[in-house]
Amino acid sequence: LYRKRCVRPPVSSVRGKMLNLTRVPSILLLGMVYVAYVLIGGVIFWKLEGDLGKKDISNILLNKQKLFSTYTCLNHQGLVDVVIQEASKAGLSLKSNTTTDGFWQFTSSAVFAATVVTTIGYGNMSPSTSAGQIFCVFFALFGIPLNLVVLNKNQLYHFLPPLSQTCTRFFIHLFSYICGTVFFFIVPMTVFQLFEGWTYSQAIYYCFITLSTIGFGDFVADNNPDTDYPNWYSVFMASWIFFGMAWLALLINHSIDILERLNALWKQKWRGQNPEGESSGTICIPVKEVDVLFVIVKLGCGFDSDQQSPLLTQQI
Repeated sequence: LYRKRCVRPPVSSVRGKMLNLTRVPSILLLGMVYVAYVLIGGVIFWKLEGDLGKKDISNILLNKQKLFSTYTCLNHQGLVDVVIQEASKAGLSLKSNTTTDGFWQFTSSAVFAATVVTTIGYGNMSPSTSAGQIFCVFFALFGIPLNLVVLNKNQLYHFLPPLSQTCTRFFIHLFSYICGTVFFFIVPMTVFQLFEGWTYSQAIYYCFITLSTIGFGDFVADNNPDTDYPNWYSVFMASWIFFGMAWLALLINHSIDILERLNALWKQKWRGQNPEGESSGTICIPVKEVDVLFVIVKLGCGFDSDQQSPLLTQQI
């Protein structure tokens, strides 16, 4: 008696989903190009600066003994700490053997290449040879734009299918923020406290300064010559920097979007007439707390900033 009606989805929605799926291979290819670019840059930095970093520290140890024997009135342990600190800034460890490789190993060079293209720039490492400095200029010239393209949220996140339900999108955003906080702040904070000997406040401070590309350089992980870091530590550092920067950039863009929409709400509150002084056809109701919740929940669900909130206006 009753026939089932076959409702076809809109052509635009099907086409949009197909376009979103076709972006996945291009995003993966772009990520592979980015990783290869950083690794190749790390190898070149390693070859250009690595030979200079291989130093014979026997003369330095001999001069240290002469210094201690000449200035016997100085505090011996305090002077040792100062000498070791200054030597560690150059990547030398006076507590080890008579030779050292310095900073420029493959893993540290790859991390340095990542800090160049991400514009973090701690300042603890820098090329000292003419070839290394010239290469660094051209490496950053092409690497920084590549990094911006890869971290662009339009490239990384728009392959996801569009979500029409407000609550679904809101809870997905909330879940991603909670997971990001755990993976990019809580877990690294614990790792840095374990391997670097920092306090939790110092570790969380370092996490934000690094992922926001401020890069003061007062705290730098994977930088102590006297610490025997595991092989996976440098890989963990590079992966954490890349994915953490992408997540924090998304969070900052989302916060900017919230502020812009709240600003639009406040403008609608005080705008009763159009610029020509005529009636705009709407009656503005004072903004309440529920309007703020409406913007936060509605954020990213297809609500354009030019549209008026149904909680704010009603047609005459």
